[in-house]
Amino acid sequence: MKKFMKSNKLTIKQAVQMLEKREITSVELTEACLTRIKEVDDKIHACLTVCEEQALAEAKKADERRAKGETGELLGIPYLAKDNILTKGIKTTAGSKILENYIAPYDATVIKKLKQAGAVLLGKTNLDEFAHGASTENSAFGVTYNPWDLTCVSGGSSGGSSAAVATDMCLFALGTDTGGSIRYPASFCGVVGLKPTYGRSSRFGLIAMTSSTDVPGPLTKTVEDAAIVLSIIAGYDKNDATTIKEKIENYQKTIKHNLNGLKIGLPKEYFIDGIDKSVKQAINQAIEEFKKLGAKFIKVSLPHTKYVLPVYYIITPSEISSNLARFDGIKYGFSILQENKEQNNDLMSIYLQSRGKGFGSETKRRIMLGTYALTAGYYDAYYIQAQKVRTKIKEEMDKALTTVDCLLTPTAPRIAFKIGAKSRDPLKMYLEDIFVAGASLAGLPAISIPCGFDQGLPIGMQLIGRRFDEAMLFRIGESYQKKQNGI
Repeated sequence: MKKFMKSNKLTIKQAVQMLEKREITSVELTEACLTRIKEVDDKIHACLTVCEEQALAEAKKADERRAKGETGELLGIPYLAKDNILTKGIKTTAGSKILENYIAPYDATVIKKLKQAGAVLLGKTNLDEFAHGASTENSAFGVTYNPWDLTCVSGGSSGGSSAAVATDMCLFALGTDTGGSIRYPASFCGVVGLKPTYGRSSRFGLIAMTSSTDVPGPLTKTVEDAAIVLSIIAGYDKNDATTIKEKIENYQKTIKHNLNGLKIGLPKEYFIDGIDKSVKQAINQAIEEFKKLGAKFIKVSLPHTKYVLPVYYIITPSEISSNLARFDGIKYGFSILQENKEQNNDLMSIYLQSRGKGFGSETKRRIMLGTYALTAGYYDAYYIQAQKVRTKIKEEMDKALTTVDCLLTPTAPRIAFKIGAKSRDPLKMYLEDIFVAGASLAGLPAISIPCGFDQGLPIGMQLIGRRFDEAMLFRIGESYQKKQNGI
């Protein structure tokens, strides 16, 4: 085993090549990841559940499939999944006390697809409660720490998944992105994070936050690895009416093309005062690298960008208010009756006490904001108006993407901030979504790619593409990464 102790550091592509050559087994690869989790997760707190026995059993089956001549891009590859994605027979908490002991009765579609592909599930990762946050400080089970600096946040809400990939606990992880929850922590932890087009990968089996923007996607070590994972989890699902029967390209082929003649848009509204100087420098340096690769840059304008955050923070709490109404202390999850069976059994009392004790402060805040926005007398003024402006934002981004092949922006306005620095000021925390929420409202694919460091902490850049054109993002992002690595 000593020979393969560092195999957890491999990319998916490298690991598959070694598996095919019989230079390593899936069991050895899985053991290396489990060992790494034991070594570092006490400090990072990326994992909420680790399924050691199950993972080793799945790895053994993967090795048996390969021994029979079967091949596959994820066959035998260990991964972790965000804990708001249902996994049959394994706890799925959504980072909330109200689901602390909930065991899912079925797999989410993306998990089912990965299982069929032979990927090995190592366990579940930490997140902001019900994915409500940008720092993974809102989890009922504790903060996930940034691997580059343990005094800083990992980003959120997929902070556990991003930190796990950054520390080589797995070869890739699944996250969910509602308004930046894959891309933002990817930027803070120095990994690749892809938000697919809304409808590209199934939401069936996700614990819903904002149904009109939620989408599962991968966090990986390279752009090429993100392409490999998406090729497996993408596709139409009869259980999710928002998925579309859109052709899934062979990303492995399209990723190899050069960038000569490609046009990349720079939206002026994303290059504003308030961005850290180091982030501006890293993005400008990346732009120069792209120019050397043959890409051309065009300045574009998205004037409705200033409305993105107000719109997002009306629509999102409204949908949260509706989606979380099911957690009432009666059907499933935590109930106050579990703690005090002798108490008053008045139905309203059960509702109020179960939700009051089961939900954290940020979740309660968003439920109240959403309920207010949906109240008679405010519904037309807030929710309906926000949906109209959302349509304008979508049309504007779609129009800009008819003149360029993708948009380039910072992922976040700064490097990872200190734990506790913004947790007492929800408005400051909401402003962190400034560069990532637009693509979510428009339903467009977007990817965060590491592009530099400041004070030892990673900086990420974001590429936003045309609807269902993840292939272009992979092509552009992979070319940049290869240039950075001197390939």
